Amino acid sequence: MPLTLACGATIVLSSFLLFLVQPLVARQILPWFGGSAVVWSVSMVFFQSLLLAGYLYAHWLQARPRRLQRAVHLALLAAALAVLPIVPDAASKPAGDGDAAGAILVLLLATVGLPYLSLAATSPLLQRWLSQSLAPAARRQVYRLFAWSNAGALAALLAYPFLVEPWFDSLQQSHAWSWAYGAFALACAGVAWQATAPGAPAPPDAPLPGAAAAPPGWGRQAAWVALAALPSALLLAVTAHMTQNIAAIPFLWIVPLALYLLSFMLVFEGRGGQGWYLGPVARRLWLLAMLGATVAMAWGLSASGGVLHIRVAIPLFAAGLFLASVVCHGELAALRPAPRHLTRFYLCLALGGAIGGLGVGLLAPRVLSGYWELPGLLLAAALAGLPAAWRGGPGRGSSRALALLAAGAAVAGVGWYGVQYLHDQRAGAIASVRSAYGLLRVTQQGSGDLQTRRLLHGGIMHGEQFTAPERRRLPTSYYGPRSGIGLALAHKAQAAGPAPVRVGAIGLGTGTLLSYARPADAYVVYELDPQVVQVARRWFRFVAEAAAAPDLRLGDARLSMERELAAGRPGGYDVIAVDAFSSDAIPVHLLTREALQAYLGHLRPDGLVAFHVSNRYLDLAPVVARLAEDQGLSAWQIEDSPDEEHLSATTWVLVARSIPEALQQTGWPPRPPPDAPPWTDGRNGLFRALRF
Repeated sequence: MPLTLACGATIVLSSFLLFLVQPLVARQILPWFGGSAVVWSVSMVFFQSLLLAGYLYAHWLQARPRRLQRAVHLALLAAALAVLPIVPDAASKPAGDGDAAGAILVLLLATVGLPYLSLAATSPLLQRWLSQSLAPAARRQVYRLFAWSNAGALAALLAYPFLVEPWFDSLQQSHAWSWAYGAFALACAGVAWQATAPGAPAPPDAPLPGAAAAPPGWGRQAAWVALAALPSALLLAVTAHMTQNIAAIPFLWIVPLALYLLSFMLVFEGRGGQGWYLGPVARRLWLLAMLGATVAMAWGLSASGGVLHIRVAIPLFAAGLFLASVVCHGELAALRPAPRHLTRFYLCLALGGAIGGLGVGLLAPRVLSGYWELPGLLLAAALAGLPAAWRGGPGRGSSRALALLAAGAAVAGVGWYGVQYLHDQRAGAIASVRSAYGLLRVTQQGSGDLQTRRLLHGGIMHGEQFTAPERRRLPTSYYGPRSGIGLALAHKAQAAGPAPVRVGAIGLGTGTLLSYARPADAYVVYELDPQVVQVARRWFRFVAEAAAAPDLRLGDARLSMERELAAGRPGGYDVIAVDAFSSDAIPVHLLTREALQAYLGHLRPDGLVAFHVSNRYLDLAPVVARLAEDQGLSAWQIEDSPDEEHLSATTWVLVARSIPEALQQTGWPPRPPPDAPPWTDGRNGLFRALRF
């Protein structure tokens, strides 16, 4: 019992630290590489690959002599302790436009590679050691520790965004994590010393009830991989659909991931280690619920014109993902081998998870032109119901026939609604382009003089334009004449007279801001996604017909501005428009003290920075007000609620050394949040900015 408790506590701590370190380190290096999608993509590849490497190491080590197991693992823990604390070396900060992916991989490997490898290996390795020390009748309990490890991961998932990030800066987080890792290393070393101590040989393994005693064949191992890959892929696909196409709500991604982890806990813990899935009645009830949910999700993709109400869509897709995860992970639990093969079992789980995650996260955006992976995965989940129905355990033949009939009906239903979804997606857009940053769709609505084209990124509109030639240069959407940016540009044009006005814009969208350009003006637009530039040139006319040809600069705006300042080339802008905060994926590195300092370096003494902070779920005006106060600047909030259909309600916050009196005729000074420090690269958090 003492060894069981020690193993369980060590496994929970290792999983907690394993999940906690991923956002902790990625957030630290995010500003160094421009906060682009490449940081998250490469980080995902790194951590998935290293998790797989940790499971492979555990599988290799457990087959070695006990004395060698102890020596090797203690050496790994000691080497990991030597690289602490996990603070990225500032010398590794990129100085130019080199290979960002390679630099990120090297930086992550040097900073957290050894600690992460040791944490990844902990759960399978300690479970194997514990199984060798238990009596044969008790060994089936060892798989319960896998549920415990997922409980630790779930705790970290909930702790970081709500308890860690809002209250501690990145350096404090790194040092606290490093101290916690030191405690883990001591605990793990103690378990390793006790479990691998020389002594009487371990009693022979006894198979789990219902589990294969013989070495698992290739077919069984392939089933493990497939059953792990499907829910992993569904997790990413459903999360992308929920956050981009249903509601751009910050932290919404936590819901599907929490349910995914919970499914492991349900099927590997409870009822004396049997879990809550196994059993002929329970198994078929879970299966029937999952099959119904897959059909409902496929229907939900195109129901109500593809805009299913949020109160229906979020519970539907969250519940569907949970049920699919329970069934797949439950079938995994049913196929788990005798404890002597558990490291191979976990290795296949890690391989399947990596295949599913990397396939959806990296491969799909590069080979698919739309979000076709979700209907495809729903079809795969329905197809997986066929063998699950056949293997549903003992019962009357009619019960099995009913389950098989339900699975076949689900396959037909998902296929029908999937085809309808593909048809609706093609019919609802005149163009669509996909990249690592998401799916861009161009839609056209209305007719005659009122016909407009819109650019959509998921469910967020990024600008629209009239198609009629005489109305094409009218400012639309968030850039109306009475919006904060419209008033600021009009004021600067009036004050400059015939002299040119220099404008820097962060985010191109359709290029609507260029409708304010005069022939003598100079507009510089920083755009991160090359596909946005191509779409703006191909399907909209703001760029092509601008009175002043814009200077389009690809790349992260903040990095570009910092490099221009370092090269002695300040922009000398009269206005800098920062428009990047309308979705749930807020580029925080554009809204920190360091970012504002870069903007000020490019600003003329009487210039101003205009932040577009319209957001249904985040109150960012107080955040900007605190930044302005921190730098000794003034802030002015301007809200606009136009009646015209082609204009959108907006909130802009203007920041300047002194707000011109002409701009103070409307709006008010925003109030900084009480007792809240300014956002910095080291400390920031969206939780405090949420609208409740």
